[in-house]
Amino acid sequence: MSTFDDLDAFVATRRCAGLALSPDGTRLVTTVSELSADRKSHGTSLWEIDPAGERAPRRLTRSSAGESSAAFTPSGDLLFTSRRADPAVEKPSEDRTALWLLPAGGGESRPVAERPDGVSAFAVARDAGTLALTTPKPAVGSKEPAEEQREARDKEGVSARLHTRFPVRFWDHDLGPGRAHLQRCAPPDPADPEAGYGEPEHVAPGAEERLAGSAIAPDGRTLAVVVDVPDPADPASWRRRLELHTDAGRVVVGDEAGADHESPTFTPDGRWLLWVRERHPRPGRGMAHTLRARSLDDGVSGPELDVLPEEAHQVRGVTGAPGGDVVYVVVDEAGHAPVLRVSITDGTVRRLTHSGAYTDVVAASDGSALYALRSAVDAPPTPVRLDPDAADQHPLPLRGVTAIDPLPGTLTEVAATAADGTALRAWLVLPGGASAESPAPLVLWIHGGPLSSWNAWSWRWNPWLMAARGWAVLLPDPRLSTGYGQEFLDPATGAWGELPYTDLMTTTDAALAREDVDASRVAAMGGSFGGYMANWIAGHTDRFAAIVTHASIWHLDGFVGTTDASFHWRREWGDPLTERERYDAHSPHRHVAAIRTPMLVIHGDKDYRVPISEGLRLWYDLQRSGVESQFLYFPDENHWVLRPGDAKLWYRTVWAFLDHHVLGRPWERPALV
Repeated sequence: MSTFDDLDAFVATRRCAGLALSPDGTRLVTTVSELSADRKSHGTSLWEIDPAGERAPRRLTRSSAGESSAAFTPSGDLLFTSRRADPAVEKPSEDRTALWLLPAGGGESRPVAERPDGVSAFAVARDAGTLALTTPKPAVGSKEPAEEQREARDKEGVSARLHTRFPVRFWDHDLGPGRAHLQRCAPPDPADPEAGYGEPEHVAPGAEERLAGSAIAPDGRTLAVVVDVPDPADPASWRRRLELHTDAGRVVVGDEAGADHESPTFTPDGRWLLWVRERHPRPGRGMAHTLRARSLDDGVSGPELDVLPEEAHQVRGVTGAPGGDVVYVVVDEAGHAPVLRVSITDGTVRRLTHSGAYTDVVAASDGSALYALRSAVDAPPTPVRLDPDAADQHPLPLRGVTAIDPLPGTLTEVAATAADGTALRAWLVLPGGASAESPAPLVLWIHGGPLSSWNAWSWRWNPWLMAARGWAVLLPDPRLSTGYGQEFLDPATGAWGELPYTDLMTTTDAALAREDVDASRVAAMGGSFGGYMANWIAGHTDRFAAIVTHASIWHLDGFVGTTDASFHWRREWGDPLTERERYDAHSPHRHVAAIRTPMLVIHGDKDYRVPISEGLRLWYDLQRSGVESQFLYFPDENHWVLRPGDAKLWYRTVWAFLDHHVLGRPWERPALV
């Protein structure tokens, strides 16, 4: 049994995420996720990768609580977060997340920053070692310290939260009763090997703001802070403001109606602040990114530049070069996510990578190399080394921790042309043995987002598990996908049921024209936006033998009122009270009477992005309309279904449903459900 034939082996495969490079460039550390001893969850640990690609990786940490978020201090010590207990304390009060330090010269890890409510995130000043620490705080207006407030709530059995502003939830967790706060802490005394970080200095946010991100300058004296602030144009919405905080006070860098300013980073020499300006969508005009830079040579109020202009790219990551006015930017691009070398001052762009999708780019301090995680639709994330200047590279793979068996098929591309002349493309996964004599059944798999692209490996939505069972898998990028320019987004923004649908049908036609694909055995499935499109397809064509819809939008008006980020969708679709026509025209529920295709509905109760009410309403409408349908319900899962046992059950149920309705096999109810 290979990695892709055996779900137990697949979920047990080690997976890496994130990279941290030591100041001297000799140590590269990643976070590795692997199956826990009881096989009911995934735990994390830190592993060291040889930047030269010669030595095998070695594990650095080991605890049942797990470790993550690796970063190096200027002296080479390794910092990380963990919920492990302090060995110096006999009976720790609670296993809250704390900041730990693993000495560069060897020895045991020790906690160096602990807070009553734990540590949410941190960053280290490249030169000074000053710490920027994100930590929860008590509820607004509370006069009690955080620990006393929490103990009082526990004693009284209180779980309620009183909110005065929208929102109340985010993805899969409740917000409040406190808010995240940013603190600045002096580095430990180098003369004291047991010292921790100094007393915290509160930085942000203010009383009516929410902390949404931060970065710390190399000298530790300046912090870039992103805060969500109330939007005067809409009492129930927020926009993101970028500020610079120094000893002299606060300077607002970006704050405007109709845009968010976020994802700040400082160049290693501290001369530039870079950030992403994201223009809000509206009907007929999609989201757009601008990469901006502010010179800090003469203080925090220096001149600003557009490094990558609006409508050019969707920016996924930014890393400053150690010397000169150069930045490395990851963007989506036509089924890939390359690394671009961009001049801050004149905007000159050089594409460094030939293919694949890159994340977590880090630069050696001497400018000799870049390191990143590279993945592709046909390759899991792997650490690689890049030349920081050469164009169109195939990077050097390093010795990582992820090991998979050979893929059970091949990857190719499908090209098509929309009715309006727009070029369309898709990836096509073909199982081994597919041919004109033995064509493979096809499943159209629609990505989520919708501002996304099939350009990287996915452990959660993996087409190779389908290929191992003999399926061809079409992975299209319809309108609203990123990496194809602004004109690919604008016409479909606020009009999901139009061009995205016809694009999907056009690319499906192109795939089915191949002799190695069986046009008589075809299914469709998708999650999130892909689930919306699956629902829309069900009400507009009966060409598919079965449809699987996961975490899907069914009733647009109901969704906008209950999702965790209602204001975002209201911007894109307009006000459901005054712009009713758009909601009526694009809500899949209005076409339930036309559905004839058997449907499998899947939803998790902890999904706050697409609330369970959408799945329940869809299921009820299908049942009362007499549509052959099933409902796979996960009481404890969120938008993605992450627990190993539940993930395996997800695939087994999908396979059983497709085998029955597409391949004509007898229905076999999956075990355990």
